Amino acid sequence: MNRPNAKAQERAITLAIIALTIIINGVVLALLFMPQMGDSQKDYTFLPLFNAILNGFTFLFLSLALYMILRKNIAWHRRFIFAAFTTTTLFLVSYLTYHALSESTKYGGSGWLAGLYYFILITHIVLAAVIVPLALFTLARGLQMNVPAHRRIARWTMPLWLYVSLTGVIVYVMISPYY
Repeated sequence: MNRPNAKAQERAITLAIIALTIIINGVVLALLFMPQMGDSQKDYTFLPLFNAILNGFTFLFLSLALYMILRKNIAWHRRFIFAAFTTTTLFLVSYLTYHALSESTKYGGSGWLAGLYYFILITHIVLAAVIVPLALFTLARGLQMNVPAHRRIARWTMPLWLYVSLTGVIVYVMISPYY
């Protein structure tokens, strides 16, 4: 591939990732202001548990992907990354569905546990927004076999994505008594 085509392809990938990031984070943000569309007589509380399970699987797949790449097993690293993207995508669909159909649950605890909960929740939310472009750029660099660029960004993406997926489970466990 000649260099001008490579630059055009790189620019197209970058624009697609930026657009996807804006769409995903924009839809999540819009759900905060939209009225819920669900039937108030229906119980949607099974979805947060499903979301926590998906976050748990994402954490597991990412951990296994990290383990595999440290052992230089690229084939299995790639498989576990694709599995993590799959469970993350399913999580996003389920999360958006729940928040479109149901009001957010308020945390009912107090004291130092409330402080801990809100610290975890806020860092989880902020880093979840940040992980969208990081994960997509990391994936793109890996698929392009641009190993130096993939490694540079993956050093940030992997620990942050692990944190986001793990804290998603922790947030669910802490708020689940209040559903």
